[in-house]
Amino acid sequence: MAVGSFPILFITATRIGDAVLSSGLIRKLLQEIPNARFTVVAGPAAAPLFEEIPRLDEVIILEKAKDRTHWIGLWNRVRRREWGLVVDLRGSMISSFLRRKRRAVFRRAGGPPVHKVIEASRILRLGDDVAAPHLYTSNETEARAVELTAGKGPILALAPSANWVGKTWPLERFAQTAIQLLGEGGALAGGRLMVLGANEDHHVMDSLRHVVLKTRLIDLVGKADLLTAHACLKRASLFIGNDSGLMHLAAAAGTPTIGLFGPSDERLYAPWGESTRVVRGSRDFETIHAADPGFTQAMCHMMDLTVPTVAAAARELLASSRPAIEPANA
Repeated sequence: MAVGSFPILFITATRIGDAVLSSGLIRKLLQEIPNARFTVVAGPAAAPLFEEIPRLDEVIILEKAKDRTHWIGLWNRVRRREWGLVVDLRGSMISSFLRRKRRAVFRRAGGPPVHKVIEASRILRLGDDVAAPHLYTSNETEARAVELTAGKGPILALAPSANWVGKTWPLERFAQTAIQLLGEGGALAGGRLMVLGANEDHHVMDSLRHVVLKTRLIDLVGKADLLTAHACLKRASLFIGNDSGLMHLAAAAGTPTIGLFGPSDERLYAPWGESTRVVRGSRDFETIHAADPGFTQAMCHMMDLTVPTVAAAARELLASSRPAIEPANA
């Protein structure tokens, strides 16, 4: 560790979406503490998001263990340092047992629901200031994204998967929406289709690979790590996806983002940013929750969300956020 540095232990979320929503805190700390050095602790899924932040000493992967012994393992790894600041978004007790000058620990508060970005910002006591999500990518990652998205015409990005079937809009409706937007007379007519997902999501391509010609298809399912996917999303004209980590990656990239919601509370998890929209069917979150209080039913809670509703929201968002879309033959 560099002499005169200010070591920060940053303990963030297990899930990708939650980690993205709190990522702006690192940017805020980098801006305010010139000599800050970071050790980031995250779950296996979210850890890759932080591999390219400036002034990084280490990313520690925190894998859950029985009886919460993973916290003992983490304590053994970090207890010998004296920390300038411990930021704990998991609300654990570990900062109580570490040598540190300051700590900022998440504590669940009562009151009305608050968006996760605002909730995270309150940990640093930023007042009315909000630490908007921000992810750092290297020149190499950006160059890789340029290669993957090379071509002419605007890009429609789709992320049709989610971590639970109840949050997943039917694949055929994603396909129909893409056809409307990319086809003749569509808002992105003649454009390209980019599909994103994890290794286990390869089945989505069975429904989407025939939406456009092969030369206009960018298949990133299982082929791009999180930061590369984020860099690719910066080059998209529009993103449509279920409530998922990829949705939050798109919004953090500044891409016009439409989040498809059903059994998710948009008051907490709406995509963050001005060029974002939440679209749902006829039922609000409370109605869906009342029908399935434990969210245990293996059914799609988004069947009442129609293609015309999503397509209309896409056209409105494109018109309001990017009036001049790159023509397909540019």
